[in-house]
Amino acid sequence: MTSSRPPLVQLSNVRIDRGGRTILRDVSLQVPRGSITAVLGPSGSGKSTLLAALTGELRAVSGSVQLFGQDIPHGNRALLEMRKNVGVLLQGNGLLTDLSVADNVALPLRAHTRLPEAVLHRLVQMKLHAVGLLAAADAWPRELSGGMARRVALARALALDPPLMIYDEPLTGLDPIASGVIMSLIQRLNDSLGLTSIIVSHHVHETLPISDQAVVIANGGIVFSGTPDALQASQDPLVRQFLHGEPDGPIPFDAPTRNYGLENA
Repeated sequence: MTSSRPPLVQLSNVRIDRGGRTILRDVSLQVPRGSITAVLGPSGSGKSTLLAALTGELRAVSGSVQLFGQDIPHGNRALLEMRKNVGVLLQGNGLLTDLSVADNVALPLRAHTRLPEAVLHRLVQMKLHAVGLLAAADAWPRELSGGMARRVALARALALDPPLMIYDEPLTGLDPIASGVIMSLIQRLNDSLGLTSIIVSHHVHETLPISDQAVVIANGGIVFSGTPDALQASQDPLVRQFLHGEPDGPIPFDAPTRNYGLENA
């Protein structure tokens, strides 16, 4: 996908630390406008750390992280304004159990706008219709299946019409049918609404078919970046190990040894 416009997301030589340890280093990535980018990798590889850097939760120790052509702001108010343009679908859904489906979707609108109640109600209906759950507007989260709850969370993430969507493990806990519904919905919404999407996942075979770009994170950095077809054809041992789920290879099974400062005890 080519465009004369700058990428919506750009990371340049980024290093990210967490808990006193370097989790990701020398990360460079461009996410073109209108594309779907799959960020793949084994558990504990740093995918969630990258997500936290994109939302401003974590600050890069070095390098630059830009969204919408600008560095992520440091001030709380400016950061909040930027986050209004980023929809995040959490893997735990984050629905409030004491609110109806409609009121859960309305939360961002009530928090960040002063729209008349009639307009707000209409927008909520539109978002629920977009995910195929208008009939469940008056239901409670406890009455929903896992796939339905994920779609309600998606409707809420879209409430403010963000140009950028980030999906954090969107298929966690879902059966194959619900997973297929969610991935189809992500693709359809991306195309129909002109979104740019980043899918953070370890579900390779479900995610690649709808993606324009694939990135694999392992061993503290990006080990592959390219098209899904190029990823499938890669002969890199590390990439092959991840794609085929092999227990032995360059990606270690055991957790890395942590330095607790005992050498100076």
